[in-house]
Amino acid sequence: MTNLAPTSPSGARHPYSPVRATEAGLVYVSGQLGIADGDIVEGGIVPETRQALANLQGRLASAGLELRHLVKITVYLASMDDRNAMDAIYQEALVEPLPARTCIAGAELPYKARVEFDAIAVRDGA
Repeated sequence: MTNLAPTSPSGARHPYSPVRATEAGLVYVSGQLGIADGDIVEGGIVPETRQALANLQGRLASAGLELRHLVKITVYLASMDDRNAMDAIYQEALVEPLPARTCIAGAELPYKARVEFDAIAVRDGA
């Protein structure tokens, strides 16, 4: 596996953002917290989800990919009560067909975040 982006793009600074690629064309993106400038985005699950998706998009771009390349996303929520609000932003940001998705409730996410994404993308033609 190759580490494609050892550092985070601006606006997504935190230590949980590795991007790893396989020879088969799969790209793993991990830990897209709703963090900008080192702090959790204020205002609740909606802005935090938007920031987390923007971070995810930035991480994919560092690997030469876009959101349309996603095939699987794991969503970690601090509270399943936030699922509907997160889901509305998720569906607004991603294009059809939506990637496969799993939602998992986490007892506590890093930095006291409400939402975090891990994703798998595939290069065109892979």
